[in-house]
Amino acid sequence: MVSPSTAPDGVAATLSYVSKDGDQGFPGTLTTHVTYTLTNDNALRIDYLVSTDKDTVINFTNHSYFNLAGNGSGSVADQMLLVNADRYTPTGPDQIPTGEIAPVDGTPLDFRQTMPIGARLHSAFQQMVYAHGYDHNWVLNQRPGDSLTFAARAYDPRTGRLIDCFTTEPGVQVYSSNGMNGSLVGSSGMTYRQTEAFTLETQHFPDSPNKPNFPTLAAAAALRADQFVRAVRSDARQQLRAPVRALLLSGL
Repeated sequence: MVSPSTAPDGVAATLSYVSKDGDQGFPGTLTTHVTYTLTNDNALRIDYLVSTDKDTVINFTNHSYFNLAGNGSGSVADQMLLVNADRYTPTGPDQIPTGEIAPVDGTPLDFRQTMPIGARLHSAFQQMVYAHGYDHNWVLNQRPGDSLTFAARAYDPRTGRLIDCFTTEPGVQVYSSNGMNGSLVGSSGMTYRQTEAFTLETQHFPDSPNKPNFPTLAAAAALRADQFVRAVRSDARQQLRAPVRALLLSGL
């Protein structure tokens, strides 16, 4: 169900879904409301509100694809990325986390300094081989007491467009569209292929229910999450020196 609505700072639409008790093996009837708000200051906000009548586990995120050069513009390899994380969760060949939390230092997953997404995309580092590129969960550098953590920044030097990501979630999954194979055609009339977009999926760590050292996903009451996206256009390059709010996920 989709319900258009207004918001104090923009326009919005709410999507609702009920997952019945036992759906996909999970306990509890889970009711989810996701509200997308386009704010007056050019931010896209996503709010999640869920409730369950039994203890269960949940891990919401969004899987929006971004190409800051525009739809059908080709690879994002030259677009710049910074991730605020000293560690990540390595996976096995099945791309399920092993439970280890490892340092990014000395690996192609070290984006603590801004660099092109494609700079090490073809590395023979085992984690990159498993994923055929980037498809990893970074452990964000969170400070105790902070309600929001800066997670990532992406920037396209050609257009000046920029996205910042803030979250209360402990992780962000960066994906370099490794599975795109040209079978999908976009609104530009061009096919989508590997590396032609990236994602910033703020989340709890994958497979958390089976990894006792990962943050818990247990849910027994109503929860709330928020997310914002803001793009700074090329005619606003000079504003990039100032703090820019862009992508926010808080809550679970």
